[in-house]
Amino acid sequence: MDPLWEMVFSWRRLTEPDGWLVLQPWLRHIRRDGDRRVISSGVRMWSVLTPLGPYFPDFLTPPEGAQGLGSALDAIRSTPRQRLKDEFARLEGVSPTPAWTRPLAAGDGASLLELTESMARYHAAVVQPYGDLIDEAVETDRLHRTGVAGSVETLLRGMWPLMNWRPPVLEVQYAYDRDLHLNGRGLRLVPSYFCRRTPVAFADPGLPPTVVYPLHHDWTWQRQLASGRRQDGALAALLGTTRSAVLAAVGAGATTTELAERLGISPSSVSRHTTVMREAGLLTTRRQGLSVLHQRTVLGSALLGTG
Repeated sequence: MDPLWEMVFSWRRLTEPDGWLVLQPWLRHIRRDGDRRVISSGVRMWSVLTPLGPYFPDFLTPPEGAQGLGSALDAIRSTPRQRLKDEFARLEGVSPTPAWTRPLAAGDGASLLELTESMARYHAAVVQPYGDLIDEAVETDRLHRTGVAGSVETLLRGMWPLMNWRPPVLEVQYAYDRDLHLNGRGLRLVPSYFCRRTPVAFADPGLPPTVVYPLHHDWTWQRQLASGRRQDGALAALLGTTRSAVLAAVGAGATTTELAERLGISPSSVSRHTTVMREAGLLTTRRQGLSVLHQRTVLGSALLGTG
């Protein structure tokens, strides 16, 4: 997991109106148990520094994010002044910035320290509580895309349909038309839990080539389901084969229709099984618009062995 990219995308998931179903458990947890002051302040900060649109400053997501939050924040504090000036000038050209960004653009050390401290507080409130789940989803995505061979060729072909590998060109579904020439440099592919729809890349082609892409959330529940099937059958003996499969397939949250598609059974059959497990305290059910979202309870997760 790259903590800076996850923070950039997370504030957008917190504020978008359609409420992505797969993130409903995270959203409810953050809104119920999160530090509202820190989250509100963080969202305001990120919305200014990383606005929706064609550009936000690259210094906010340094490559050092691959080494963890501490290294990434150190890199931000060490950003050269000229780079800060140039990137904030470009930001100002696409989105007006308030007065509090002026010291940052000038490279003021105290302002950069305050910025990174705010980032750390936001990370602790919004990303860190789901760190284990995010790490598992990232690893599951990597395993599915690389396959058994684990070769670069397999990885690149596994990026379809987000990306299309036509050697030696990797075509990426991107919001803006541009070419990025590696010129002998490697390409860092970063799966993101909170990224949605299309990949994102650095604006500056001189930076280490990087493409951040939305990971495939369904693969997480598939891994849990496969793990459950490898167990000794005790859970299936207790609940029944179909109900134990439904419990595993719920993953981080799934609708009745999604469960039916995942397991190849009818929606009415799913509803019967989820009703029984809800009454037993293994699942909760919540209506989201025209859909019904099912989630495992603490007891359900513990029984499955994922809690």
